[in-house]
Amino acid sequence: MNKESEQHLVGFRRFVSRFSIARLIVFSVPLFAILVVSQLLMQSVAHAVPVSARPLWWLASTLLYAAAMLWLYSFQVRYFEHRPVSELAPHGAAPRVTAGIIVGLGLFSSVLAFLYLGGYVDHAQFGGFAGLTTQASASLGAAVGEELLFRGAIFRITEEWLGTTAALIISAVLFGAAHGLNSSATLIGVIAIGLEAGVLLAIAYSASRSLWLPIGMHFGWNFSEGGLFGTTVSGGRSHGLVSVTLEGPVYLTGGAFGPEASIVALAACLIVATALGIYSVRRRHWRPWLLRSAA
Repeated sequence: MNKESEQHLVGFRRFVSRFSIARLIVFSVPLFAILVVSQLLMQSVAHAVPVSARPLWWLASTLLYAAAMLWLYSFQVRYFEHRPVSELAPHGAAPRVTAGIIVGLGLFSSVLAFLYLGGYVDHAQFGGFAGLTTQASASLGAAVGEELLFRGAIFRITEEWLGTTAALIISAVLFGAAHGLNSSATLIGVIAIGLEAGVLLAIAYSASRSLWLPIGMHFGWNFSEGGLFGTTVSGGRSHGLVSVTLEGPVYLTGGAFGPEASIVALAACLIVATALGIYSVRRRHWRPWLLRSAA
């Protein structure tokens, strides 16, 4: 690299470091690109892999994808923000991930329990262990990739620029809209997932100032939904330990999009989000809604 090119690179780095909107773009675009391209590539290759070996393929490729996303995000933070990646600090990661998984599992289990007691579980039978590895891989990929993009980049950088409330609204809208690309997506489903998961996971980051907590919660919810109970996950069918079929009004069961579009799931997530929001405010983690300079 010649001196002129090096000067241009230094100038670009300073520009991105100084302006929040530039940092938001530079962080989000590569993360989003890897998320989309990796998923398409993994699905394409999976078709060429023998059926018996596909669970191991999904696990290995997802671990590689997750490692790549974590490396890229960490590199972006160190290179453009000139600081340690405190939100992914190894110290305290295990208890935060574990707590998140427990909350996610508990949340979805409570939703399904409510629907069962209300008589909206039409059918449930043992589905076997065959799908657990694939569902765990899918849950891990979604948890790591989407949390780094939507909470690590979009929410965090927007929060530094516009405050927590504005960042919460913007990131939740984008998170819901992104799920509109899923099969069987509905307007109600998109709105519901933006309000429940988009809001809950952003507040989980705000309360803990760590990405490990929302990553754990995201994994726990998705794995419980698809891996344990075999319900539809954001419009996509799954094969879980138990195969559960829901029957009833769409506003309660979520219809073709799955229980995530249910008012029951929305209520459960917003209750937890409110508790975490109160904690965040009391810990002075909630940044005021002020229109700051993009610098």
